[in-house]
Amino acid sequence: MAIRPMARTDVNRSAILAHLGAHGPASRAELARTLSLSPALMTQLTKDLLHDGLLRELEHQASQGGRPARMLGLVSSAGRAVGVKVASDHVAFVEVGIDGTVLRTASEPFDAAATTMLMSLAGLLRSFIAGGSSAPLLGIGVGVPGSVDSQAAGVVSSTQLKWNNVPIGATLRRELGLPVLVENNVNALAMAERLYGLGRRHRNFLAVTIGTGIGAAIVIDGLIVRGFGGGAGEIGHIPVREDGPRCTCGNIGCLETFVSESALVATARDRNVIAPGAGVAALRDAADRGNPAAIAVFGEAGHLLGRAIAGLVHVLDPEVVILLGEGTADWGHWSYGFEPAFRAALIPARRGIPVAVETWQDASWAQGAATLVLATPFDAEGIAGEQGDLVRQRLVQQASPQERS
Repeated sequence: MAIRPMARTDVNRSAILAHLGAHGPASRAELARTLSLSPALMTQLTKDLLHDGLLRELEHQASQGGRPARMLGLVSSAGRAVGVKVASDHVAFVEVGIDGTVLRTASEPFDAAATTMLMSLAGLLRSFIAGGSSAPLLGIGVGVPGSVDSQAAGVVSSTQLKWNNVPIGATLRRELGLPVLVENNVNALAMAERLYGLGRRHRNFLAVTIGTGIGAAIVIDGLIVRGFGGGAGEIGHIPVREDGPRCTCGNIGCLETFVSESALVATARDRNVIAPGAGVAALRDAADRGNPAAIAVFGEAGHLLGRAIAGLVHVLDPEVVILLGEGTADWGHWSYGFEPAFRAALIPARRGIPVAVETWQDASWAQGAATLVLATPFDAEGIAGEQGDLVRQRLVQQASPQERS
C-alpha cells in the first residue's frame, strides 16, 4: 500500500494554531510541553508563524524567577476557511477561523444524483460564502464519501453518491474562483481529530465512522494513509458473507450491508420491530424502552463491527480506536454486541486497546473538510499542489505589515 502523507510540519503548525484558539495565549515553552515538541522545533515553528502573520507576540508572562516568557497569540483576522460535507440528500457547511473555531454552520437539501448536482453545489456554496465574516477566505474544503484521486485534482468516485470520476474540484474552482481541496470525508475528519480531538494525544490511531455508511481513516506516525488511489479505509466493503445482501458497490455481503443505518432499519422492519415506514429513530426509541428485539438488532451489528475492527487492529497496531459518526448516538446499544466480540477476537497482547467514542454533530464532517484548507499553508510536502500554493498566496497577501511585526 502506498502512503501519500499529510506533512508533519503541517500538523505541528496547525496544532499550535488550534491550541491557541482553544486555550488563549501561551508561551513557547507551554506550547512545547503541551504538544510534546522540542523547544528548538517550537522556536522554529513559531518563528515561521510570526513571519506569515498568523501569530503575534503579546506581553510577557509573569515570571516565577528567571527570564519572563513572551506570550504568543493568534492574529484573528488572518483568514478563514469553508468546509462542506456532501451527502446523497443534503450538504452541511461550516465556516471556521484560522484556529479551526467554528464560526457558523448551515445545512441544505441536495440531490447528489441530479444531472445538475455540481452546479447546484456551486450555487449553495456561493450563497453560504456570501453570508460569511470579513476575514479573507483562504479556500474551500470538500469532504465526500468515496475515493478521491488527490486533494488537488479532486476527482471523486463514490458508491454512496453514485458518482464515477466526477471532477468536483475543477468544477468548483472554475465556478467560485477559489482554491478547492477535496478529500474522502473520513480522512478529513481524522485530520480534524488529529488537530482538535482525542487524536491530538496519539500518533497512531484508527478512526471509524458509523452511520449512513461505514468508513475508516488510518493514522500512522501522525500521517494519514490514503492508499494508491486515495481509497484506503473502505472497511464498509470488507466481505462478510457470500450469501448476504447486495451492496451499493455491486458486491455481495459487504460489512456495510449488515451494519449501516439502512441495514439496521431493514432488519428491524423485516422482524416487525418497527413499522414499515419507520426509520432509525424509531429503532432507537424501541431500544431505549428496553425492547429486546430492537436491542438485538444493534447488538448483532455491533458484534460484526467488533470482529471487523479487531482484524484491522491486528494489521495496523494502533494506540487507540476512535469511533465517530451519526451512529454513535446509539452506541449504548451497539456496545453490548461490540465490546465482547471485539475483545474476544483480539490476540491477548492487544485486548487492552482503548476504544473512545466522540460526541457527534453533523457539522463535524464539514469542519474536517475545512481543516484541509487550514493545514495547507504549512504543507511542506506539497500534496495539495497548485491549490496549496494558491491558499498560501491568499494568506500571505492578507497579512498586514503591522501584524507581521
